Amino acid sequence: MDDKFEPEELNLNEANSPLGAEEIPLSPDEEQLLGDLGLFGSTRREFLGQSMAAILGTFAFGLLAQEEALAALAPSPDAVYASQTPAKFENAVRILVKINGARQRIDVDSRTVLLDALRENLALTGTKKGCDQGQCGACTVMVDGRRVLSCLTLAATCDGKEVTTIEGLAKGNELHPMQAAFIKHDGFQCGYCTPGQICSAVALLQEAKNGDASHVTPDVRERSRNLTLSENEIKERMSGNICRCGAYPGIVAAIREVQSGNRTAQTWGFVSEERIALAMNPEGKMEVRHNEIV
Repeated sequence: MDDKFEPEELNLNEANSPLGAEEIPLSPDEEQLLGDLGLFGSTRREFLGQSMAAILGTFAFGLLAQEEALAALAPSPDAVYASQTPAKFENAVRILVKINGARQRIDVDSRTVLLDALRENLALTGTKKGCDQGQCGACTVMVDGRRVLSCLTLAATCDGKEVTTIEGLAKGNELHPMQAAFIKHDGFQCGYCTPGQICSAVALLQEAKNGDASHVTPDVRERSRNLTLSENEIKERMSGNICRCGAYPGIVAAIREVQSGNRTAQTWGFVSEERIALAMNPEGKMEVRHNEIV
């Protein structure tokens, strides 16, 4: 058998070649030169890769030298420089607003929405940012007793007004009746929309006291105060607050109970330690010694 050595052809598509050397097109003269030098196969690819690295290094040093030369030039007397300490806000406005019963004086950009001012400036993160487009109702708060979408309300328009968020409903450790009713009727699951749902429900009851009409009001010409809301009325008035978990039956039940004042029995309860121990016992037996479950 003829063991004559044949040079390996350059594989232009091989992925492991250094610095993309396999993609370098070579002229016939360059191919002849590399052949005369005895550079074939991997040796040839290594040579091309090292050549590319040297070229790139020279180019980088040239850029660095150019940058140093430009830095050494004296600045033009007409040059304008950006401020090293930019203003906190481009269009700053100072507003005085009463939030959850406390007066607050805050500086905000004139374009800042109430939602961002509450969360970022005042750390009132109970108000949630959902869609940020006024579609879901998770950011609902009350301004002067009326519910608004804080993601669509400019903070500057609240100057001199009173804002109530979910943090301002409870009185110390005593929950607002609507908050207690939501817990009682299991009106939430993940809880993300719950602050907006509760604020909207509280404002809804005030709307009913004022006699405000809704889309399902039979006759809008009849304006009577202290309306008794039906289930359909509650659903329509709460339609701007979306619950992705689908806890609507519990939400409606909570609102109806608070408005009517008719307390119903709670249909669920927190599991006790005894029942947990019983459930964990494979034999279904439980023994208590000295007030300890064993």
